[in-house]
Amino acid sequence: MRYVVGYTANARGGDAVNLAVALARRQGASLDLVMVMPQDSPYNGIYPPVAGFESILERQVSQWLDEGLALIPDDVSATAHIHRGDSEAEALIEAAVELGAALLIIGASSTGLFKRFSIGSVASALLHASTLPVVLAPSGYSRTEPITRLTCAVGTRAGAEDVLRTGIAMARRRSLPLRVVSLVAEGADDAEVTVAQATTHLREVAEVSQGVDVSALDKLEIDVVVGRGRSIEEAVDHLDWDDGEILLIGSSRLAQNNSIFLGATANRILRALPVPMIVVPRNYVLQSQELFHTTQVPLVETAAPTEVNK
Repeated sequence: MRYVVGYTANARGGDAVNLAVALARRQGASLDLVMVMPQDSPYNGIYPPVAGFESILERQVSQWLDEGLALIPDDVSATAHIHRGDSEAEALIEAAVELGAALLIIGASSTGLFKRFSIGSVASALLHASTLPVVLAPSGYSRTEPITRLTCAVGTRAGAEDVLRTGIAMARRRSLPLRVVSLVAEGADDAEVTVAQATTHLREVAEVSQGVDVSALDKLEIDVVVGRGRSIEEAVDHLDWDDGEILLIGSSRLAQNNSIFLGATANRILRALPVPMIVVPRNYVLQSQELFHTTQVPLVETAAPTEVNK
């Protein structure tokens, strides 16, 4: 199992590495740190390239990658790569596909609300075009211990089966407790949804989802939660979040098949979210070696449903 880290030689790159280590330790995955160098092009500021400039730049990028590798503990396998491309986002996607990565991990900047997430140009491009799941580390993320809980945001609209299918498979693969949340803003059409209705909806989505065994819901430690607030951001803020938690969310219905498109609701969630987020492409076909592993977790009692209404 391989995860690609879109590395940058700043605090954002360190956040991405820390999250990648936490994910790799839970899965036993190896990491590929990737930095992008521009391709020679007549549209570049300097063309043809000045003699020696490319070698100087490549040495500097290699030094930055060595510094990134030094952040990774000995118990996690890691390799560094330089990938050339005109677009940093496109080059990262290309590298991830070529390396057979299951996840593409990047960091957020520190200028967002509560200094958690702010989406720059590269992150925005990835969150609107990637063909594999993108993982976003919040600013200042320092945890490197294994992930402890997976939360899956399941809405009432078409596409919920993508994220649920992925969430169930990931939880089973990693023997993680799974929390399923429905976020409700006051005045919304579904503002009266209850935990019982959310639980029923979860099972209905599972029944129509290809690749989801409904009986798996009873074999996982699942907590169903309805978060409420005057806004989606407030509903997110009212939920309890573990330090070792990660949120899984699906793509907008506007996304092309097998691509990510971060919708309006996901953007609002991101503004208040204190934990990392994984965004799953629309109609994503899960990698067999990653998510459809047949290992069974021990049978546990389903956690009691919870409603959060503050």
